[in-house]
Amino acid sequence: MSGLRDRMNRLRGTSAATGAADTAISSPEEAVKRLEPEAEAVSTAETEEEEKLHPGWQPIGVKLHRNEEGTFLLRQIRYPLEYRHGTHRLNELAAAASGLSAFHGEPVEPEQLLFLDLETTGLGIGAGNVPFMVGIAYMQHGQFIVEQALIRHPAEERAMLAYIESKLPAYRYLVTYNGRTFDWPVMQNRFIMNGRGRRTWEPLHLDFLHPSRSIWKNTLTSCKLSHVEEERLGIERVDDVPGSLAPQLYFQYLAEGDPEPLEGVFRHNEIDVLSLACLAIRFGHLLHSDEEQGAFGILPLPSEPEEQVRTGLWLEKMGLPDRAEALFALVLDTESAAISALLMLAARDKKAGNWQRAVLLWQKAVEHPYTYGSSAIAAYIELAMFYEHKLKDYVSALQYTTEALELALGNPLLQRRDAKKRAELDGLRNRKERLQRKAGRMHG
Repeated sequence: MSGLRDRMNRLRGTSAATGAADTAISSPEEAVKRLEPEAEAVSTAETEEEEKLHPGWQPIGVKLHRNEEGTFLLRQIRYPLEYRHGTHRLNELAAAASGLSAFHGEPVEPEQLLFLDLETTGLGIGAGNVPFMVGIAYMQHGQFIVEQALIRHPAEERAMLAYIESKLPAYRYLVTYNGRTFDWPVMQNRFIMNGRGRRTWEPLHLDFLHPSRSIWKNTLTSCKLSHVEEERLGIERVDDVPGSLAPQLYFQYLAEGDPEPLEGVFRHNEIDVLSLACLAIRFGHLLHSDEEQGAFGILPLPSEPEEQVRTGLWLEKMGLPDRAEALFALVLDTESAAISALLMLAARDKKAGNWQRAVLLWQKAVEHPYTYGSSAIAAYIELAMFYEHKLKDYVSALQYTTEALELALGNPLLQRRDAKKRAELDGLRNRKERLQRKAGRMHG
């Protein structure tokens, strides 16, 4: 921590001023539209101090901000609600927000949502990890406002935290991506270390990493926000600075004093909070209780059977069984549904005691044109157990077990000489021997 503090203290300054910059943004029609902030009275002394800022801050749209704790840097961007970010317009949040009540069972208004994303000096949540940039966003007066606070040295952290803390009481919900285990604990630690207390604000948390994993765990290469954006939200980042490089660029700024390397960090953080708003829209639509405005009338249905099942299972968990059944029906009507999707749906039916459909799904899996691998073996074994234990049909159970064993022995990928694979093969052999004895007694 001392090394970090030394590096940050190199550029400790004394200048201060008030205000936040508005940066021009493109409308959906590619026309440049600037929404001017309310006029603020700026004293001559403050203007003179503001001019002491490095000229490199001007093109980024950053100004000094002063409060009772000191100064820090602040950037503000105001988006019209008609602005499109990927497949969604920001004004969709008004209709989608009520669907988010499924998370906590309380009504949600879009103006109650505070979106948060941090850029930090490290990856942990301990005392040595400092959020050098705090990005927040919210809806207000017909605009979607993004604010980004940045500290140039440790002495500015108290002023930044005081500003963020002053914003919190106006919002009931905190919206993040992995913020339950990272962003919010980091902020709470910084509040404590700066004498502001942990329980300054106790929001209802909407962490969209968890539903993203529930739905897209196996259908996306990764559930990182950047992958979800590109593959499911239609958001394409151009010349984006990876979040992993943000600390390095910040330290470069501290060493050289030139703000230019941070321009990409500001833009990366800005896109992050805009994407959080789009995820709120996406999940809000999925969870909307009004069928006329529900997900299936607004959003494209998942095209992959496994994603259909995972989405249905998540909707069922969130209290929307009818909508889940609509997705499950799509899987049943799909001739080439992936075996993994069939097995997930069959496991759900097995747990619910719906054996008739579970057996139908297992049979569909073993008849799949691409029947191979551990998933297919699992389907054969489930059928063997059903016939053995439920129907006491040992002959049919033996048939399914024999086919599972032949499939395992015929696939070199399933014959790796590790303990787990040996145990699986031994289990199949033992099952076959037991069923042979039972079948023999039936016909003896």
